[in-house]
Amino acid sequence: MAYKTDIQIAREASKRPIQEIGAKLGIGSDDLLPYGHDKAKVSQSFINSVQGNENGKLILVTAINPTPAGEGKTTTTVGLGDGLNRIGKKAAVCIREASLGPNFGMKGGAAGGGYAQIVPMEEMNLHFTGDFHAITSAHSLLSAMIDNHIYWGNSLEIDTRRVVWRRVVDMNDRALRQITASLGGVANGFPREAGFDITVASEVMAILCLAKDLADLQERLGAMIVAYRRDKTPVFARDIKAHGAMTVLLKDAMQPNIVQTLENNPAFVHGGPFANIAHGCNSVIATTTALKLADYVVTEAGFGADLGAEKFLNIKCRKAGLAPSAVVVVATVRAMKMNGGVAKADLGEENVDAVKNGCANLGRHIENMKSFGVPVVVAINHFVTDTDAEVQAVKDYVATQGSEAVLSRHWELGSEGSADLATKVVETIEKGESNFAPIYPDDMSLADKINMIATKIYRADSAQMDQKILNQLKDWEEQGYGNLPVCMAKTQYSFTTDPNERGAPTGFDIPVREVRLSAGAGFVVAICGEIMTMPGLPRVPSAESIGLNDAGEVEGLF
Repeated sequence: MAYKTDIQIAREASKRPIQEIGAKLGIGSDDLLPYGHDKAKVSQSFINSVQGNENGKLILVTAINPTPAGEGKTTTTVGLGDGLNRIGKKAAVCIREASLGPNFGMKGGAAGGGYAQIVPMEEMNLHFTGDFHAITSAHSLLSAMIDNHIYWGNSLEIDTRRVVWRRVVDMNDRALRQITASLGGVANGFPREAGFDITVASEVMAILCLAKDLADLQERLGAMIVAYRRDKTPVFARDIKAHGAMTVLLKDAMQPNIVQTLENNPAFVHGGPFANIAHGCNSVIATTTALKLADYVVTEAGFGADLGAEKFLNIKCRKAGLAPSAVVVVATVRAMKMNGGVAKADLGEENVDAVKNGCANLGRHIENMKSFGVPVVVAINHFVTDTDAEVQAVKDYVATQGSEAVLSRHWELGSEGSADLATKVVETIEKGESNFAPIYPDDMSLADKINMIATKIYRADSAQMDQKILNQLKDWEEQGYGNLPVCMAKTQYSFTTDPNERGAPTGFDIPVREVRLSAGAGFVVAICGEIMTMPGLPRVPSAESIGLNDAGEVEGLF
């Protein structure tokens, strides 16, 4: 049986005017700033007006480690949101915006799939409302002002060997990872080594996603460390006097975007830090606004629970005062078989033993999420090749972990297929068993926080840090940054730093290659293994098959 592609389904959507979608959450037309007919920003004045409302229940959707077999975390997030509305609950979805780099690389879009999608899909996966361009521009303004300050006399006495502010572009471009800037003579400044990260790894992106309002945004931007002097004292963005103009560039981007699912339910799509090289969650302002307007808010954290969910719970919830009522861990029979040693080409064949062998990865994620004091429901994202025996094997395994697995067919059937999952999540929440707490306290040393995540979440023997890194962490503690959480930059494909090591490995260490201080965002980044903050394109990038058809429509995007 042939199934329609995601983009075909999205084009057939019966979208409603965005004013009707806003009205479902009590947002009036005057409080929506429309970008066309089907997307809008929610005004800051409206957000301010609802702060006295009681919060709804927050549901975090995460997943096992991603595999080439596919898991469908965003699809499940959207499907669960639609399912909650179907069973009579007032629910909203909160997800991240898509980065152009992976869209034209290999990951594809970030709007869900099948009949559990957010629309307009093409715009969401391309320029959308321009938020990422604003972030790139604000970041680039600061880059230009740093070099301009050095060019015009360097009154702050910046050591040009210690400029730590890297440039960004929202594209996978490995050639820019390490560059030499300001070549060409005196008129172009002082030559120095520099480099680019992808926009979603920018500290500006992290700040936009963690700031509660424009005043907080500007203060955080000013607190970013951009360079050091010869005596190793820090130079801040506020010293360059860039934070005011950066805030102006981000004024509109700070307002959350509202769109709709295929079933015309409200969805906030705002912010987009990667989860393997950043903190991987949509914006605090979108999540907290949704919680003031809906009884249930479904949000996701990027990649597997060892990355996105850990950062959501240890960083975002800590910073924003959030406490999820339940966690949904997404798994597929296909991914369980792959974790059990089956090759991708053989996933269509029934193999119950491989499913059982692969469930160890799922079990570790369940145990990790429960260690935060939050109840866990497993969503088995259904594929047409799944057999009853394979599905039952997953259900039986999850039962041994003290949780329940629910088969969800939202990709194929929309909310009709996710109603059972929604019902189980509501039942779980109504038991009131959530006692959320981060897994480490603020006053633990930075090195111990890194070790805590490496040993308790990844199950490594230790985090390996040389003396130079330990000294750097100690210096930051002495400068007053010791109470910050840590953001682990690590491959998404494994609990280890080896992307080919599937399952639930033991007997390994986590090598920490570098640490970076994101003083404005409020966390320390630990870069582990070979992870890159500027990805490259694959041998055959998706961009080769993306174009316009004769009707002027986008083809090949997803």
